[in-house]
Amino acid sequence: MILYNENQSASLVDFGILIPIHDSKASKSLEMLRNNSVLGKCVDRWYVKLTPEPITREDLLRVHSQDYVQQLYSEQLEEIIVKTFELIDDRGNYYRFDPSRAERPLKMLFKHILERVSGTVQACRLALAEGFCFYFGGGMHHAHHTFGHGFCVLNDIVIAIRKLQAEKLVRNVWVIDVDAHKGDGTAAITENDPTIITLSVHMAHGWPMDIRKRDAAGRLHPSFIPSDVDIPVAAGQEGQYIEWLSDGLYRLEQIQHPDLAVVVDGADAFAEDELPSTQEMKLSLAQLEERDRLVYEFLRSRRIPAAFLMAGGYGPNSWKVYTQFLEWALPKQLGLDS
Repeated sequence: MILYNENQSASLVDFGILIPIHDSKASKSLEMLRNNSVLGKCVDRWYVKLTPEPITREDLLRVHSQDYVQQLYSEQLEEIIVKTFELIDDRGNYYRFDPSRAERPLKMLFKHILERVSGTVQACRLALAEGFCFYFGGGMHHAHHTFGHGFCVLNDIVIAIRKLQAEKLVRNVWVIDVDAHKGDGTAAITENDPTIITLSVHMAHGWPMDIRKRDAAGRLHPSFIPSDVDIPVAAGQEGQYIEWLSDGLYRLEQIQHPDLAVVVDGADAFAEDELPSTQEMKLSLAQLEERDRLVYEFLRSRRIPAAFLMAGGYGPNSWKVYTQFLEWALPKQLGLDS
């Protein structure tokens, strides 16, 4: 199933934020699927319009600290957004931010973020019901317990999982993170939670692994807390990516069998990605297709419901990564590949 709200823009230009997130990563993907000779004839069987459900403070407090949540509902919200999206540089100048282009104030972005969290919850519900769902949104894996980080104000992944756990719909969950950046917030938040097992395959160097590891008091930055299975891939090692990911998936299997898997399916490992902090990993379209097929087949063969989240992907070509996977996966899911 494809979950999408066509009125929910991926781009942040309306807020004056100039990070290269293009609407086309979702809209172009949907257009290509609708025009597919097989899938275009049965759109109503795979396309689900997002129906937002309220995300409450209680939902956030299962994941984020009381102080942080309180700040999000206060006058400090705009300051948090500026810091989380890195909109001001060390010299105090605007960075990837032009307030003159903003059509909406920054504080309204929080409503947009809550809608994304709601989408991830719905994607997980659909995965449990249908076995598979791909949400054109979500994957804010850098948000930590007490602060936002790396364009992520809230960690929708853990919020959704713990909401479903509170409803007793799931107990054990895997998070399989194949975004180019380490899923640092998710790993840190779930460090002492044996019901959520995390795998992250990511750039061995570069952000967030290039930030200061310890503060002046010697305290470890939580971005360096390991996932249950970490697979760092250095520049030039892309040829071993699939083998290492396959080994990592089998390592997950040795830990527990889950009721649900959440896949953080970032396209930012693509060689054509335009975000400067992704340049340490350059996978081809063929490698990315093999990646996504591997994860899908691994989960499907074990009858593990899978919620895929769009996550990172920057520049005008991200849609290619998602489209090639979904043109292959949806016919399988719908029994149209025979």
